[in-house]
Amino acid sequence: MLFWTALSLALSLRLALARSSVEHSATASAPQGDLLFLLDSSASVSHYEFSRVREFVGQLVSAMPFGPEAVHASLVHVGSQPYTEFTFDQYSSGQAVQDAIRVASQRMGDTNTGLALAYAKEQLFAEVAGARLGVPKVLVWVTDGGSSDPVGPPMQELKDLGVTVFIVSTGRGNLLELLAAASAPAEKHLHFVDVDDLHIIAPELRDSITDAMQPQQLRVSEVMSNGFRLSWSPLLTVDSGYYVLEVVPSDKLAATRRQQLPGNATSWIWTDLNPDTDYEVALLPESNVRLLRPQYVRVRTLQEEAGPECIIISHTRPRSLRISWAPALGPDSTLGYHIQLGPLRGGSLQRVEVPPGHNSTTIQGLTPGTTYLVTVTAAFRSGRERALSAKACTASGERTRVPQSVRPEARPPEP
Repeated sequence: MLFWTALSLALSLRLALARSSVEHSATASAPQGDLLFLLDSSASVSHYEFSRVREFVGQLVSAMPFGPEAVHASLVHVGSQPYTEFTFDQYSSGQAVQDAIRVASQRMGDTNTGLALAYAKEQLFAEVAGARLGVPKVLVWVTDGGSSDPVGPPMQELKDLGVTVFIVSTGRGNLLELLAAASAPAEKHLHFVDVDDLHIIAPELRDSITDAMQPQQLRVSEVMSNGFRLSWSPLLTVDSGYYVLEVVPSDKLAATRRQQLPGNATSWIWTDLNPDTDYEVALLPESNVRLLRPQYVRVRTLQEEAGPECIIISHTRPRSLRISWAPALGPDSTLGYHIQLGPLRGGSLQRVEVPPGHNSTTIQGLTPGTTYLVTVTAAFRSGRERALSAKACTASGERTRVPQSVRPEARPPEP
């Protein structure tokens, strides 16, 4: 008990002494990191589109500081097989990187993005590709939105390793899939833009990439209502020291929590936190070799994951009906809704995707005088889902606009 009291006092004193100097010096730090551009170079992209994307990437790197102790860049093509245009250690100046981007040729072939992402993970952490130990890793994926293979699992592996993922889609693609693939928050890491308007987002995206490459940056991902993941670049080894993580709620109503981790740790998931709450997080590297500064970040947990509680069927016609539900959850807590509808006595199912913030949709192409089972599922950013089901019946003849407030069928939420 006395040991932990002493440790708590020592940590609090160190935080008080170090916080102001770290906060003032953070903005002055020069960006340093390995930046990998993943370009869709397949046959699904026209030669004109590829040339515009190439110009855009050149704009992004034009004002970045390249050098041995600054930014290193690599370019990988997405095609039938991934192809490295240049490695991280191949060019040491911004002009050389721009020249290499300018002469990059389209590879054509299939759009095997999942395969290219697995390859990109190897490149980002391989010394043979010029990757460096202990610097931030950033992936910028420019795509037309389509892929011949799954991107979710390999992208999650990258984020689990602390890679910051930016996605630029030139207009086509699955919104929910891209929202899940990009780092959070989506408004900073995911951009939908026409290929001729890419230059508009270049300054903002460049600033975001630069922010992600600040040295010794504590990063947050997978924010949920009850927790979040923290990741950081390696600063210690298992023999040179250990880390202490501290999380403090801004309202001070809950106790400060601390966790000691070995020196080879690079991530940690906090759980059992309060929803919709601001937390101050500190990472304290305790090294027996040299003095390392603490790192700080502020995180706000999402609102509690409450799924739909009521379904209302209205505007019932022989071949259509309207489905509404409450409450309507916004993009801060949910990725959207899946609406599934099928005849109660068996038959083909219809599935509709509804974006976050909306709470109604009209289903067409139904059979007159038929009872259907309607299921509304809220998909949350944590990967969990909450579902509610109810019965609905199409009109057999005359139209009706009288809403039917439907009590949901018993269906346990998915874990």
